[in-house]
Amino acid sequence: MSSSTAAPGSSPLTDAGPLSLCAREPRVPADRLVAEMVPPPRFDSVRFSTYIPDPNQPSQTEAVKVLEGFAAGLGGAHASGAGKRGFFGLGRAKAPKTPAGPRGVYLDGGYGVGKTHLLASLWHATPAEPSRKAFGTFVELTNLVGALGFQQTVQTLSGHSLLCIDEFELDDPGDTVLVSTLLGKLVDAGVALAATSNTLPGKLGEGRFAAADFLREIQGLSAHFRTLRIDGEDYRHRGLPEAPQPFTDEQVTKAAYATEGASLDDFPHLLEHLARVHPSRYGALTDGVTAVCLTGVQPVPDQSTALRLVVLADRLYDREVPVLASGLPFDKLFSEEMLNGGYRKKYFRAISRLTALARDAKGLVGS
Repeated sequence: MSSSTAAPGSSPLTDAGPLSLCAREPRVPADRLVAEMVPPPRFDSVRFSTYIPDPNQPSQTEAVKVLEGFAAGLGGAHASGAGKRGFFGLGRAKAPKTPAGPRGVYLDGGYGVGKTHLLASLWHATPAEPSRKAFGTFVELTNLVGALGFQQTVQTLSGHSLLCIDEFELDDPGDTVLVSTLLGKLVDAGVALAATSNTLPGKLGEGRFAAADFLREIQGLSAHFRTLRIDGEDYRHRGLPEAPQPFTDEQVTKAAYATEGASLDDFPHLLEHLARVHPSRYGALTDGVTAVCLTGVQPVPDQSTALRLVVLADRLYDREVPVLASGLPFDKLFSEEMLNGGYRKKYFRAISRLTALARDAKGLVGS
């Protein structure tokens, strides 16, 4: 793989050609994992004031009020024990003898209602140094445990005022026990929690594995959170035109060569490559990439591949990387069986985000 780019003033058609995601196998050191636990670029500048509630959805306005109170309640010194804090979001409590209620908030709602925007706004509004609050996706959190070890992760995060977990999903029993134990220890250390998901805490894992066998762990997770339901339609497509139809292979290839920093990959080969890269490294996979160009988009062959693609779509969306593609439109990626199964909300989120990125990429053709 060549990482060369066109020199200033040179022809946009470079001899080196575009980048290739398939040629990349990033390695992410543990210290980078910790340092990057901040809101991603797309959400770096969001605030509660920039969230535009749908006037027809009062739950959106209510969520903003509750989260603003939650952030204000985190203004004190870090407590060494959970009993020194009251119910977050309801102001300072008189120190109870036992922990009073949930230790965090859980934003539940469909894809595209602004949950990540609100979660990042909470992170920004919390009056603590960036080094004392953490923001990451569920897969990034579990990977941090894998990189540091359980005890070191507990020690690293226990000094934080706030831990924000985006895209909270439990896809296997091991993750259920791991996260339940981790969050329990962090709550005991006085860390406030906030999470987003498309699934209510008590329903995590439903339709994916034998959730009933791990009911105690799931109920333990649920007990940590006060649930805020956020209703509404996908803001990414609210009042916008339909997603652009896929372009031809020739158009995508020409745009990739004409766009400095763009990558160009055959879609089936990219799916194969994703199986060789841990999902926690998909963000690093796109480092320095200004646009992703894909030829030959076709239906995803199986669920494991589909879930990897969901994670890639999330990282591209977080980093605001436009996606230009030929082949089938993105709403044809997943089979009807997948869209009706236990991971359906993940797949709809991926379709929503890839459609938005495809719309962002329209200007690359003929540029």
